[in-house]
Amino acid sequence: VSEFNPLTFTSIIECEKPNNDLSRFRGCIIHDNGKKAGLYKENLLLRGCTLRNTEAVVGIVIYAGHETKALLNNSGPRYKRSQLERQMNCDVLWCVLLLICMSLFSAIGHGLWVQRYQEKKSLFDVPESDGTSLSPVPAAVYSFLTMIIVLQVLIPISLYVSIEIVKVCQVYFINQDIELYDEETDSQLQCRALNITEDLGQIQYIFSDKTGTLTENKMVFRRCTVSGIEYSHDANAQRLARYQEADSEEEEVVPKGGSLPLRGGAGGHQTQSSRAHWRTGSRAEARRVSMLTELTAFSSPMEKDVTPDPKLLEKVHECGRCLASARHQEHPLDHLSPELSDVFDFFIALTICNTVVVTSPDQPRQKVRVRFELKSPVKTIEDFLRRFTPSRLTLGGSSVGSASVAAKSAPKAGLLSTLANDDTLLRLEERLGAGAPHLASNGYSSAADGWTAEHSATGPEPRPELRYEAESPDEAALVHAARAYSCALVGRLHDQVSVELPHLGRLTFELLHTLGFDSIRKRMSVVIRHPLTDEINVYTKGADSVVMDLLLPCSTDDARGRHQMKIRSETQNYLNLYAVEGLRTLCIAKRVLSKEEYACWLQSHLEAESALDNREELLFQSAIRLETNLHLLGATGIEDRLQDGVPETIAKLRQAGLQIWVLTGDKQETAINIAHACKLLDHDEEVITLNAESQEACEALLDQCLRYVQSCSPQRTAGSLSVGFAPLCPPSEATASGPSLVIDGRSLAYALQKNLEDKFLFLAKQCRSVLCCRSTPLQKSMVVKLVRSKLKAMTLAIGDGANDVSMIQVADVGVGISGQEGMQAVMASDFAVPKFRYLKRLLIVHGHWCYSRLANMVLYFFYKNTMFVGLLFWFQFYCGFSASAMIDQWYLIFFNLLFSSLPQLVTGVLDKDVPADVLLAQPQLYRSGQNMEEYRPRTFWLNMADAAFQSLVCFFIPYLAYYDSDTDIFTWGTPITAIALFTFLLHLGIETKTWTWLNWTACGFSVVLFFTVALIYNASCATCYPPSNPYWTMQALMGDPVFYCICLLAPVAALLPRLFFKALQGTLFPTPLQLGRQLAKRSPGKFRAPGETSAQGHIPGEARTEPPGQRSFSAARSVSQDCSSRVSPGARQPACSPEAGGEPSAVDVGVLQREGTLPDGLGSQPSRSSSPGPVAVEGCPGGSRMKPVSASRPAHLPSVFSVPGLSSLNWMSSLSLVSGLGSVLQFSRSGLPMDKRDGDFLPGSAPPDRDLCGLSGQTTDCF
Repeated sequence: VSEFNPLTFTSIIECEKPNNDLSRFRGCIIHDNGKKAGLYKENLLLRGCTLRNTEAVVGIVIYAGHETKALLNNSGPRYKRSQLERQMNCDVLWCVLLLICMSLFSAIGHGLWVQRYQEKKSLFDVPESDGTSLSPVPAAVYSFLTMIIVLQVLIPISLYVSIEIVKVCQVYFINQDIELYDEETDSQLQCRALNITEDLGQIQYIFSDKTGTLTENKMVFRRCTVSGIEYSHDANAQRLARYQEADSEEEEVVPKGGSLPLRGGAGGHQTQSSRAHWRTGSRAEARRVSMLTELTAFSSPMEKDVTPDPKLLEKVHECGRCLASARHQEHPLDHLSPELSDVFDFFIALTICNTVVVTSPDQPRQKVRVRFELKSPVKTIEDFLRRFTPSRLTLGGSSVGSASVAAKSAPKAGLLSTLANDDTLLRLEERLGAGAPHLASNGYSSAADGWTAEHSATGPEPRPELRYEAESPDEAALVHAARAYSCALVGRLHDQVSVELPHLGRLTFELLHTLGFDSIRKRMSVVIRHPLTDEINVYTKGADSVVMDLLLPCSTDDARGRHQMKIRSETQNYLNLYAVEGLRTLCIAKRVLSKEEYACWLQSHLEAESALDNREELLFQSAIRLETNLHLLGATGIEDRLQDGVPETIAKLRQAGLQIWVLTGDKQETAINIAHACKLLDHDEEVITLNAESQEACEALLDQCLRYVQSCSPQRTAGSLSVGFAPLCPPSEATASGPSLVIDGRSLAYALQKNLEDKFLFLAKQCRSVLCCRSTPLQKSMVVKLVRSKLKAMTLAIGDGANDVSMIQVADVGVGISGQEGMQAVMASDFAVPKFRYLKRLLIVHGHWCYSRLANMVLYFFYKNTMFVGLLFWFQFYCGFSASAMIDQWYLIFFNLLFSSLPQLVTGVLDKDVPADVLLAQPQLYRSGQNMEEYRPRTFWLNMADAAFQSLVCFFIPYLAYYDSDTDIFTWGTPITAIALFTFLLHLGIETKTWTWLNWTACGFSVVLFFTVALIYNASCATCYPPSNPYWTMQALMGDPVFYCICLLAPVAALLPRLFFKALQGTLFPTPLQLGRQLAKRSPGKFRAPGETSAQGHIPGEARTEPPGQRSFSAARSVSQDCSSRVSPGARQPACSPEAGGEPSAVDVGVLQREGTLPDGLGSQPSRSSSPGPVAVEGCPGGSRMKPVSASRPAHLPSVFSVPGLSSLNWMSSLSLVSGLGSVLQFSRSGLPMDKRDGDFLPGSAPPDRDLCGLSGQTTDCF
């Protein structure tokens, strides 16, 4: 083979203009003879990528410098504005309007003053150069412009700078949180967006992917069905159970913060590396070790060591024996029965229908030279005809070290196939002690008539150590499963795949084409030439929802057709069973192409590959033409376990008032089962399953479901209200909120149409949770965009794969997980977390803190600027509105810049209104951010009114103190400046919830700096502002007792109304946050953040029975023949009945009466809960009320406040200035006011927490 010579390369490359689309590339090479060869994304090497399993490449640069896709994508995360920032911008406009009004008022006042005192203007006005004075109108205009300059402090320009500084510090502290570090993966949270940290505290909807986000994305082969026969793999299930038990034991032994070992694989090596790092302190060394172990993807013992099913293993060996007996026949596969033929093709498909690359860890890489015609896939018809000669293909062709691996793995009496090249042909005589192997024309070579016994006389030799590197864990799981049945993938080149089979030795399949998986087709296919039959076969694997529709139609007239229909029916039943058990299902199918069919398809496929315009659509249509009339081989069930802490995280987030929607591409039954496992769906709640085959049916189902939900709403809330204050969270969320909605991808496509999206959104809003199955990436983004735009709600999207990128980018906050599907989601996200469970602390703790800090800081800025401007404005009434200032110009400049800037920054960075352990223990406190309780229009205007009042007090107290005296303007203005500073600092002290030494230092520094600057400035300014000057002003004031009196009296008088209002509000109507702070001080050790508990590693698949007495809906009349919907009512709370006998309750009667209104299929879904919990009897008019009591109920915050002696005024202990007021006013309440959100009241209070009943009362907390 001649080497490539760039000097003789004269072909022309045509390609698209530079763009940032990493998933697409269109181009072609035009040779001298006019032929075109298509170029696509597989031919493009991107800047920054790393080549693996490749000897060498020959390429030409097409994009360079800033035109490369990497740099075009390096624009950083898109700019997002937080909701708080948008609200702040509106309030800034109000400040601008207020500034214009104040300046206009002053201008009018100055004009009237000039007009009234025309005869005295010479005493006040400075005449022009010609001796004339301004008339009232020009004077008013000049006064208006001057007042805008003087009062421009009202517009908080410095607020934007301060916010950016605070956000940077907040991001730093979030990144440094050790609780957000995952030792297993040696990764931590990353803040990729600096401007939306406060949005983390206002999230209302969470949209989550399932695979890799809620689950581990570690696929383990669980069971399969072949030719309609199911193989349960019970021994493999027991093996997985032992892994789960071992993980649970390790998690119980390892303390929090210690090293939690992974279930194996690369992650396990990383854990060891992390441990080594902590022991030796050498992170570089640990990183080098982890890099060596990360070369293997998806290869943990749990995934690799599949235990085969004995029955299926026997059939695999029977296939080998049958083929061995027919070794002299021309077509050995024809002697297999249909069932054994399906078994053989099933494992061939598992082995080669993928893009798995094989490597050997203990063998050096060997350079392999092959003939030119074997180097590239089929590109032309002539190439196809030339290569479609059986003698052209011989056994061999492997990837990294495959020859040596095969040599090590082959039995002594076995066969080792090699490439048909004299340079690389291995001397088998040296290994076998026999003649040169005979290369048969039917595609396999043999020693001893071409066949190999699986076991030698001395017993089986151990299998070689092979590493499989897969694009997805599903592919790796299937390849490991096939290898467990001795069908091992031992080598792969770009045009050959080598497989080791029992009794056959090593076969090499010529790989003609690979049609990769995409989210639209939901399948992948390979086109190969079979070495035993010389046929062109197509192996396809994909989602059952698409593969089952592509099967060859069967006729019921003959026995074979009826048998195939029976196999399909049984396979579908097993697929449903797998989905109920929470397994990921894939269908395996096959098609045999004739030479004419393949040549016809190849012609159109080559045209599609070489097309520059509309190439993707042409290739899609080409794949559709190939993947038809398939023959079903079987199906697989793969288990994907939940991540640790997912159920607990979802429970906490729901208690925090967050609605969680799961958008997944999995089968509906699989998604429902996993939703139950992760506590997204409760077994005793209503589940509405919406499946429609047409848009009309979808509309009818939406109308029926809406009527049903609306009719159930009064009954669901009946009896849930209680007299007094309601708790922060309901005792039973299932009865406090609506049902859950499950919708498939086809129905979702109809529901997202313009005429149905409002109905779908209204129905989904009434539901407790939403589960969208079989959804595409486009549908995910459309759902997020619909909720964000229509409901005006704060949305968060979290995912780990490339199919989640669009959803992450559309949401207000995008969170990516660096999982096993690449870094696309992380690169498109605003925040990156190692695992889903870290979302709990990120939102509930850091999100709440960031929102609370910034909201209070923004309000404080508006207050401070308004109060300071008010001092200047009130002075205008005493200077003829001449835009004069009684405060020195240097004080005006430095007041916001130096004197009062540092304390507010420290508070904005470090303040914690509620400790982290209380926030995690009482996640319902997060709702304050959702409801914008800290910063809303009402609080803004109250804050502005308070600032105006304080400015009046701080102005007139010094005015009255120096009234009718000979004090000059500097002696009067300096005390006002000092009073304003003291008032600001005391006001900030009242609003600060957590005091640290930095807070004290910042406040003291501001006071010391002001007096230092004033003393130096007044001592050095002897000739400033002639004829008057501020010389020795501060020195004189510090010797005047009046100065100290007004500096103490004015701030206290100004802040007294605010202090009184807070005391009254906290006494009569305490907020949850105030009670949370009180609880943290009363019992600091009671609410430590619990350790991360292990999630249910195995998704339960046992059949669940309906509990006794459970009523369910019966099937109703049909709305459409092609639509179905189901509702599971779950356990309902019986209403009051007049008798205690067996008469149906009011709720039961209502359910029975509504059965006729439900659409076809809107019937019962068997409840998966166990027996109902104990029942408590509550008094009600006319009889008794039976109310289910939860077996285990979390501690609720309001239960603490029913403890005698725990006064609601104790929240005041968080204020250092009023720490003793709690002992004066002892208004004790039994709970909290009702928390109203979205029009729904939360139900009655929970019983007292037994852990807190021993709290001692009648004490006062001091700071």
